[in-house]
Amino acid sequence: MLELSELEHDALVEIFNIGVGHAAAAMSEIVNEEVTMSVPSISFLNRAEAAQLLSNRDGERICGISQRYDGAFKTEAILMFPEDKSLEIVRLMVGETIPLQELTEMEQEAMSEIGNIILNSCVGTLANIFGRELHGSLPVYHVGTSEEILAASGGQADTVVLMLHIDFILEKHQIHGYVAFVLDVTALHDLKEQVNHYLAKAMGLA
Repeated sequence: MLELSELEHDALVEIFNIGVGHAAAAMSEIVNEEVTMSVPSISFLNRAEAAQLLSNRDGERICGISQRYDGAFKTEAILMFPEDKSLEIVRLMVGETIPLQELTEMEQEAMSEIGNIILNSCVGTLANIFGRELHGSLPVYHVGTSEEILAASGGQADTVVLMLHIDFILEKHQIHGYVAFVLDVTALHDLKEQVNHYLAKAMGLA
């Protein structure tokens, strides 16, 4: 697995933290409540390790929204929450007056919109800072175990999952979420190259 130096790791956390800040501002507008998001912690895992990290209980179902990106590097990005939290998030979006039945009908569309906002905030920040384009597909909504959602991303068996753990903190709620970037070996090297280019520019070496 590709190793990042401490400097490269810190740079990536800093970049994603900017993206998470943009996502929090966009989420605040949607739910009409201030949303703060923790500084993301990042780790590189294989798929089995990533699935284990996501699932606290055997067979626990996860709500996932995925988008594929091409450009500076190729990845599938997936936003994931425990399924029991997804309705809570939708309720925040649409208010308290919507009946539960209508809420579940709206869940897929609302969660896809949230996924689109958060993933594009993170990926858009990467693209802006790297000065490269990243083109995204439309969001796809999944519900299943963590293994099923990560397996749905396809790709090679040796792909690596870059996991961002983010806490979404609202006035009355705290929701733990993950953003996963599924990367093959080529994409990992491309990402490392872009981070080093960013560091060189920041240090005035490029």
